[in-house]
Amino acid sequence: MCDAAGTGRVQAVHRSRVEWMDTDAAGHHHNTAIVRFVEAAEAALVARCGLDGYFGAAPRVRFEADYTARLWFGQQVTAVVFVERVGTSSLTLGFEVWGEPTGDHPRALAAKGRYVTVYLPPGHESSVPWPAAWRAALRGAAPRRASSVDDA
Repeated sequence: MCDAAGTGRVQAVHRSRVEWMDTDAAGHHHNTAIVRFVEAAEAALVARCGLDGYFGAAPRVRFEADYTARLWFGQQVTAVVFVERVGTSSLTLGFEVWGEPTGDHPRALAAKGRYVTVYLPPGHESSVPWPAAWRAALRGAAPRRASSVDDA
């Protein structure tokens, strides 16, 4: 199944650290770093669901985020992306980005939100229905491909 460890929720996790390029003059993360962490988790989700050809055919049409805590240079980050809704030609993905505990900071939810992509394969001027196999995978009904992604 494409769902995470039988939870019934199709999701993927990406773990990394806040890099110097992710910070601003105040020493904490710049809001665009959240997008980078989320997109890395999305890439893991796409890989584990076997959606070959997704990138380049799934532009974002909406992105919203609530920033709730700061992340600091060198801090470990956990980004979780999960399927909220699979439409005919749109896909709503939710996300959470967590800053893991450090000596100075407890574990904290740094951002949460959602975004919508549509299926716009090459040669089309407007969105078209997702391939049936992709819809099935995104709903957790398709076999999972082998992946090195941590599926927690």
